[in-house]
Amino acid sequence: MKLSIPKEIRAVSDALQGAGFEAYLVGGCVRNLLLAREPNDWDITTNATPDEIQKLFPDSFYENDFGTVGVKTGSEDRALAIVEVTPYRIEEKYTDKRHPDAVKFAKKLEDDLKRRDFTVNAFAYDAKTAELVDLFGGQKDLDAKIIRAVGDAGERFNEDALRILRAVRLAANLEFSIESTTRDAIGRHKGLLEFVSKERSRDELTNMIEGGHPVIGFESMRELGILKFVIPELEEGWMVGQNKHHIYTVWEHNMRAMQYAVENKWSFEVRMSALLHDVGKPRSKRGEGPDSTFYGHEIIGAKMTAQILSRLRFPKKFVDKVAKLVRYHLFYYNVDEVTESSVRRLIARVGAEDMGDLIQVRMCDRIGSGVPKAEPYKLRHFQFMVEKLQRDPISAKMVKLKGEDVMRVCAIEPGPRVGAILEILLEDVLDEPAKNTPEALEARAKELCGMSDAELKKLAGAAKEKKVGLEEEAVGEIKKKHWVK
Repeated sequence: MKLSIPKEIRAVSDALQGAGFEAYLVGGCVRNLLLAREPNDWDITTNATPDEIQKLFPDSFYENDFGTVGVKTGSEDRALAIVEVTPYRIEEKYTDKRHPDAVKFAKKLEDDLKRRDFTVNAFAYDAKTAELVDLFGGQKDLDAKIIRAVGDAGERFNEDALRILRAVRLAANLEFSIESTTRDAIGRHKGLLEFVSKERSRDELTNMIEGGHPVIGFESMRELGILKFVIPELEEGWMVGQNKHHIYTVWEHNMRAMQYAVENKWSFEVRMSALLHDVGKPRSKRGEGPDSTFYGHEIIGAKMTAQILSRLRFPKKFVDKVAKLVRYHLFYYNVDEVTESSVRRLIARVGAEDMGDLIQVRMCDRIGSGVPKAEPYKLRHFQFMVEKLQRDPISAKMVKLKGEDVMRVCAIEPGPRVGAILEILLEDVLDEPAKNTPEALEARAKELCGMSDAELKKLAGAAKEKKVGLEEEAVGEIKKKHWVK
């Protein structure tokens, strides 16, 4: 069977074989080639030891316990820049259900292939002879579009519990189904997921959401009872009905919102935000039927989102952004009622750089609700307002009077009074950008200088509350008027 192999990969394989060793492309790269998909990475297995591999490839590195040598090819293509070359190996028992207690190098290709997870990942291919080695019926399973464990499924999952999530992720990304015996073994051994690190669960989840069909994966996780080991909060939305402005349950709504982000190839932050934007609804629901309400679900959901993503060990910057998008996804955009000052406050809260993502999340929310248009005229007009108002002062950095200016005008030392005055000045220019001149701000600062600490604190507090309060008021009015969310 002739497969198209890049020159960089052929060069590594040829060098190994030229030195008298065996060399086979192995695993997912072979599977993807057979499916006419672009491999994400390239792996070669060989009967050479790590020392022998490194002697052949001086520009390489070896920093693991599994014998894998990273060979640098010099390619500008990221997927081809490093080829992982691993000796045939046999793995001993997995006491921690994740890593083998010991790894022994083997001499036969068969020994290496039979330790692999699924038949569609247990292919080996000789780039020189075009020989495809398929010892476990992987080709048949590819044709049938099924994920089947190599050998005894229970043993495979006992060796490495992460394979349970990997089976779901592969099935979702490839649009395959999980073979019944393998599926039954997942049901019996799902408790082993307790042994899997949050980081590894996060990586499988990320790969699935970045794939084209994550809804398949989430539905499988729910059906198999393993979602509770990853994001149990999502399952709370299963069969939770909504009000008359929604035709789907909370679960269905979240799935459809996420899928819309995937179909549009929007960022991972937007996809995750779309998935979690209504995660707080089940806990905020009041009443049943068409007039049920979900007041404050965006605030509850933002807190839950931060907890979920932190638990999964996502980077803090990512956690903060997604929680923010969930928190503010209910922004109000009625053309006749939304004010420029309220839009400035939203931009100030979200950040100009993230407003585009926030609008995309709202579009996902709309499609997930069953409406025909993701971007109606009102939302397009809101986008125009956002673009126009970004030139206005929307943050303390844009206010044309700084802390040192306040200290000079008021003849005061650094301290809480300075911060309070700056907070009040920002509120003034959010309402009226024309006031953002040094002269006008200095005059206003002089007025504020004469106030007592208590008066300043009260006024600054009112300014902070106004930023949130006006947004909450607008949302509240909309909820009362239309029974929305």
